[in-house]
Amino acid sequence: MIRFLQQDSRIVKGIFIGLISVTAVLMVITLVPGIFQDAAAGGDTFAIVHSDSIFGRFLGSSTDVSMTQVQQVAQRMQQQQHYPDFILPFLVQRAGQAMVQRAVLIQEAGRLGLTVTDEDVRNELTHGPFAPVLFPDGKFIGEDRYDDFVQNNFNMSRTDFERQLKDEILINRLESLITGGLNVSPQDVRDAYLKQATKVKFEYAVLSAADLRKQINPSDAELKAFFQKNSARYAHAIPETRKVQYVSFNLNQVPGGPPQVSGADIQRYYNEHQQQFQVPEQVRVRHILIKVPAKADAKTVAAAQAKAQDILKQLLNGANFADLAKKYSDDPGSKEQGGELGFIQHGATVPEFDKAAFSLQPGQLSGIIRTQFGFHILQVEEKQPAHEKSVDEVHNLILANLTQQKQTQAAQDYASKLQAEAQKNGLQKMAEENHLQMTTTDPLQQGGVVPGLADGSQMLTRAFTMKPGAPPQSASTGEGYAVFTVLNVVPAHAPTFDTYKPTLLEDFRNEQMAGMLRGRTEQLAIKAKEENSLEKAAKEVGATVKTSDLVDSTAQVPDLGAMASEGAVAFTLQPGQFSGPILTQRTGVVMQLLDKQAPTEAQIQQNLDAVRDQLIQQRRDAAFAVFVTSLQEHYTQRGLIRYNKKTPAPVVPGM
Repeated sequence: MIRFLQQDSRIVKGIFIGLISVTAVLMVITLVPGIFQDAAAGGDTFAIVHSDSIFGRFLGSSTDVSMTQVQQVAQRMQQQQHYPDFILPFLVQRAGQAMVQRAVLIQEAGRLGLTVTDEDVRNELTHGPFAPVLFPDGKFIGEDRYDDFVQNNFNMSRTDFERQLKDEILINRLESLITGGLNVSPQDVRDAYLKQATKVKFEYAVLSAADLRKQINPSDAELKAFFQKNSARYAHAIPETRKVQYVSFNLNQVPGGPPQVSGADIQRYYNEHQQQFQVPEQVRVRHILIKVPAKADAKTVAAAQAKAQDILKQLLNGANFADLAKKYSDDPGSKEQGGELGFIQHGATVPEFDKAAFSLQPGQLSGIIRTQFGFHILQVEEKQPAHEKSVDEVHNLILANLTQQKQTQAAQDYASKLQAEAQKNGLQKMAEENHLQMTTTDPLQQGGVVPGLADGSQMLTRAFTMKPGAPPQSASTGEGYAVFTVLNVVPAHAPTFDTYKPTLLEDFRNEQMAGMLRGRTEQLAIKAKEENSLEKAAKEVGATVKTSDLVDSTAQVPDLGAMASEGAVAFTLQPGQFSGPILTQRTGVVMQLLDKQAPTEAQIQQNLDAVRDQLIQQRRDAAFAVFVTSLQEHYTQRGLIRYNKKTPAPVVPGM
């Protein structure tokens, strides 16, 4: 099983506070608003969330949200969604606010006396959503693979991952405490299922927005009038552009070429990081598992144990372990490999299995071992004592790490040197003296592509914060660095009529089309009811008549959309009735119901439990969302959330 860092016991010193002192302190908190807001937070602190208990602030009960953590979360969001660099400051604010909200929930859970133990985390890893990855078929994948999984998927250490998982369990317990009493009435459940399971079939007439657009052909005079009327809308329609001049280099152009790593460098790193290369005691083991289902009755357990005893007897009489494992084992992960599990470390398996595996010598068989999965028979094949990997074993790993470090540092140093020269002598002279090429871009918009660079996003983001002629700066380009300056800025401005005419025509059509579609659809609905004929009304206004399949509320209908939103009116109609006008983004629709089929009573009874669970979860989610919002407002009003003044202002939830 996973090993957790053990925390030292905390010795709580007795604190005696006189009644007068308590009263004075509480008066200060109550009568001096924001007393804690003015205190300076640490340099890496994004925010501090204090407990809402009476003495929480004074006894150090607070959660520190670090700027480093916030930036790491924001960067992961950026990488996962492939956002450009200029979005990062916004993501930092969003990530910071989410982490503050999380800290508020953790503090509130603590105030209410909720706790999470290491055993709770161990159980979550063994049986929760990570179990199929970390414990396939009930067997731990091993320390190294566990570390790799956490690093590759979450970009954090195992300790941080388990700490965050503990917080997640705590928040879930808080949610259960707050929403556990919510329920739904039998009538609500019945109504919800009827809404989900009722099916309808209808005829519907469709007006296409695309067809109506073709009928809108304004004159130049009408377009000019539209342009003048909406002058404020187009005042900055042409975005700001900047012309940038830069000198770039890649790693091969760094003087002396890419730096080399010597054997002495590798040995020095090895000596300074030996703890990383410690290998704990491990054994190579194979097993045969006879599964016992959870909650199995005594007869089933006895049968499984008898089968295991018979297999053990065969092994003791000289039978081949691998052959019997392939024939009898219920562990699909190792069965075809003759029960082979490979090397395992202490804590990688459940305690009973672990104890037996490490008590045996190579070649020895265990007796019958009972675990939560059933009955096991083990054989240890090899034992390795705890040892330290030699420098030769980790040579390539250290070489790759140091090579990357040295190349990055060399490129940064060279970029700093070129930047200093450019600031002193200008880009042109710096480029000539270092035999590099200077490039001048065409006017570029923010978020544009810089020709000639593998990744010019960082350079362009910084360029849009500089004034023309400002001292040259440097930025990474993905394969090296660029030293650059801004030559000129063309502010955002209004276009001329002639250059913007195609866009004006599209905008004019969009504006006119919305009103035209609404009017035509209303006319269609009125005529259909007056003439009691959808087909006749559609012909008069130029609509197309279609017929739906028999659909439920989860369906999508062509030219109408989702039955849960645009088409929901169909479920309120009776056969023969017409709907009013229905407007989607692309169409105007009027429908006439042809058929309506409700579920049978037997179907209703069969599905009530699943629908009840679904409704309860929806209501609990909604209730907890309201609780979280109210709780954060409460903590904010009480001055329990303190932001570092040097960090960006927080984003207001919901904005």
